[in-house]
Amino acid sequence: MIKVDHRPLYLQVIDKLKHDMEAGVYEEGEKLPSEFELSKQLGVSRATLREALRLLEEEGVVVRRHGVGTFVHTKPLFSAGIEELYSVTDMIRHADMEPGTIFLSSYQIEATDDDKRRFQTDNLDQLMMIERVRTADGVPIVYCLDKLPAELIGQHSVHEINSILDHLESGSDRMITHAVTTIEPIGFHEKVSEILECEAETGLLLLKQMHYDQYDTPVLYSYNYFRADKFTFHVVRKRVKA
Repeated sequence: MIKVDHRPLYLQVIDKLKHDMEAGVYEEGEKLPSEFELSKQLGVSRATLREALRLLEEEGVVVRRHGVGTFVHTKPLFSAGIEELYSVTDMIRHADMEPGTIFLSSYQIEATDDDKRRFQTDNLDQLMMIERVRTADGVPIVYCLDKLPAELIGQHSVHEINSILDHLESGSDRMITHAVTTIEPIGFHEKVSEILECEAETGLLLLKQMHYDQYDTPVLYSYNYFRADKFTFHVVRKRVKA
């Protein structure tokens, strides 16, 4: 039961539910009791409970699925500043998990005019396309579609490569120093969501990235689909006065 104090009831409900989640009464991903049952347990009206759940959803503490119920939000396993350029392999290792790779396909394609503009060269003939799923402790978390000049792969089999960034730097003086990234939140994707074993309501974060070496030469273009329930990205923004 909610103890009487001077704060609005919906704030007391929020505190009580958060306490129960921290105490393990409700586990991550677990469905909460129905509004009728929960309001009865807490001794509040359903209107008060709905307001508390609305605010908890805004905080990302719970997820409400229409027609299904309210669930405790699963906390992301990985969090990184978007201004920090890590390979997926390094991100997984930093979370004390074992990175893995499931190769889906690799093939060469003829470079288009858009590719030549993107890689800033008219002498580009063939590109290697590499389609992979990256796993953490065996769980699929990122779908990767990478495109790079075929000659940069060399004589190596793509099935021997875990981190493409590490491969590009090995055996040469090349260093991948930065990337220009576009982030696009998307909902359910017919192909990728199934590959990553996502629930229907689980969103994806698509990072489109062109990677550059220390000479500002573009060397790798990537489409990386991250499970939004496993990853969060943040950025430090500095105020600039006009």
